Amino acid sequence: MIFLPTYEYRCPQCKFKFEVKLKFSDDNLPVFCTHCGVKAERLFSLVPIIFKGPGFYVTDNRKGSPEPSNGKAKKGNKEE
Repeated sequence: MIFLPTYEYRCPQCKFKFEVKLKFSDDNLPVFCTHCGVKAERLFSLVPIIFKGPGFYVTDNRKGSPEPSNGKAKKGNKEE
């Protein structure tokens, strides 16, 4: 199965909006309106971001080991 990027176009004459799936190498080819045949203009669209799985922000932004819970800072093994 081949996944192709989807581009959104609008006809300047009849204002019809439609989507076309093209290869990255074909994204500069002219696309024509499916209703009236006039050369269409590519629109810029926002791409949704979908986060799946638990704790994506916790695992991606780790700070290191957590602070001790007793409120005292952990000191090294120094003998005085």
